[in-house]
Amino acid sequence: MAWSRRWTERGRVGLLRLDRRLGDGDRGSATLEFLAVGLLLLVPTVYLVIVLAQLQAASFAVEGATRQATRVYVQAPDEGEARAAALRAVEVALADHGLEGLRSSVEMSCRPDPADCLSRRGFVTIRVAVQLPLPLLPPVIDAELPAGVPVEAVSTEQVSRFWSGG
Repeated sequence: MAWSRRWTERGRVGLLRLDRRLGDGDRGSATLEFLAVGLLLLVPTVYLVIVLAQLQAASFAVEGATRQATRVYVQAPDEGEARAAALRAVEVALADHGLEGLRSSVEMSCRPDPADCLSRRGFVTIRVAVQLPLPLLPPVIDAELPAGVPVEAVSTEQVSRFWSGG
């Protein structure tokens, strides 16, 4: 008999003796432990991924809304149409990302002259803020305390030096 074969025979016999001494008390519990720990780690991880995906989509929506709103504002013929066009641009951008039913606020400011937003080489700043609710939470929790994440963006655009009011 070859030396290596004798060695494996001895090792196998030793493992069988060790297995008999330890007993069968732990058989089958690995599956249960795997399921319990797996669920405890998997469920929060999946929820975190869902929240981060919605947060990223909301930040893209709000940023795009402010940028488009400032662009249409500075190209409008007068301030009344500019405000209406900017608000429509915000609504459309938020609706494109599925955020049309959320609480949002739009603030518009102008400099150097706050009374005349469409003055040549003036700056128009629009700030859009959205309260993004956390997914899978019942509305009862939102009544007690705000269960959401505020997302906001600010954009500034300069009125053209060639702008002539309508």
